[in-house]
Amino acid sequence: MTPRAPLTRALSKLGLASRSEAAALIRLGRVRVGGRVVTDGARRVPLDRTRITIDGNPAPAQRSWRLIALHKPRGVVTTRRDPEGRKTVFDVLGLAGDGLIAIGRLDRASTGLLLLTTDTQLANRLTDPANAITRKYAVTVRGRMVDSEARTLEHGVEARAGGRRERLHAAAVSIRKASARETHLIVELTEGRNREIRRLCEAVGHEVTRLHRFEFGGVTLGDLQPGEWKEIRESPFRDV
Repeated sequence: MTPRAPLTRALSKLGLASRSEAAALIRLGRVRVGGRVVTDGARRVPLDRTRITIDGNPAPAQRSWRLIALHKPRGVVTTRRDPEGRKTVFDVLGLAGDGLIAIGRLDRASTGLLLLTTDTQLANRLTDPANAITRKYAVTVRGRMVDSEARTLEHGVEARAGGRRERLHAAAVSIRKASARETHLIVELTEGRNREIRRLCEAVGHEVTRLHRFEFGGVTLGDLQPGEWKEIRESPFRDV
């Protein structure tokens, strides 16, 4: 016998919508079960995706493995739910984000490439400092950064984190353009520590005004615009 569950839970278990998204879809009369509109989210229905449609479309088959690249917009947080009610990357993705977890984070003010996957082991491998997966960022800081300061960032600096000190360093820093007002950098990291680039630059007296990740482990942002995403059909990380 096909197991049953309340419709809101069924949509969630089948990977079609989060509980809150499912409730909204059901209230709007957009969900049908066996061809009939169901507006009661508590109604128990078979856990059978062939009988459930959203907006008249059959529920897509759920794939066991997914990896996507998202262009994270500024002002969006990298978390599934935010207690302060701020917009999250999963709000941006909507139904496409179900079952995904973010591989590392970008802070709210940062933009650019964020990878998300259904594969928790892959996420752990890519964020493990021992694997030294390269991330590349375009960074703008206030004031003129000189070459000696860039080399200091590569050699390492002491920075505070939650009342303790830790040593941070960039894998590579190159100065692309510098003026008295601001400096444009390309920064490469092989670790993903909290606010690492911002803390590095602050340690040599420069405030980061723009931080944009454009590459992660060889996956590039390409021409994705803010809020756009693409499926990566085959994992480029087989050797990690």
